[in-house]
Amino acid sequence: MSNDTNGSTVDDSQVEIPEEKMKELIAAVHHNGTVALNQHFDNVEGQVMGHQVYGPIFVYQVKDEQGDGYACGFFLRELIAKFQQGGDPSMWMASFYVDLMKTPGGKLLPQPPQTEDEAKALIDNVIVPSCISALKEEFAPEEVYAGLALNEEHGPVLEAGFPSISDGNNVCAMPLHVLMAHQLLNREPSELLVQGLYRIRVEHGLE
Repeated sequence: MSNDTNGSTVDDSQVEIPEEKMKELIAAVHHNGTVALNQHFDNVEGQVMGHQVYGPIFVYQVKDEQGDGYACGFFLRELIAKFQQGGDPSMWMASFYVDLMKTPGGKLLPQPPQTEDEAKALIDNVIVPSCISALKEEFAPEEVYAGLALNEEHGPVLEAGFPSISDGNNVCAMPLHVLMAHQLLNREPSELLVQGLYRIRVEHGLE
């Protein structure tokens, strides 16, 4: 199953929708997400959290046969896209929990960093190393460049690219705050960069 994360980084709070319509939309998406997960898991609980940058975030918790809980968060825009594309969005949503359940004993959402030092430690010691490791593993034996950079528009980013591609675009970048948001929602941050690098390979006829 593929954890395609296209569209999840868009700032949903910038979408201009009347308040009443937004409430209806959030309720409908929340309901659809619950129904989708109920196709694969017996015990599903969901809540909607407001985020000043990313807009509504839908957090669902499911339990395995031992009663251990696993939680994962989704962004409004990506859920709308999945429900409108056709296919089977329930399989896509369930795939995240299948991966989480490889960790025995449950996996709820991690505690967000409380200070700048904690946030920096999470980025430097967990997110960046795990992303770099995942990228190198995904595209081995192809050489992959990955490192931190500063983007004028988005601030600190993690860049990744292929040194072997010399013509045209060979680098994708993801803001560190977006990678952290995915980490705190029990989503795999490296998937954002993996998908970006695959798109580069497709653009250059390598896939």
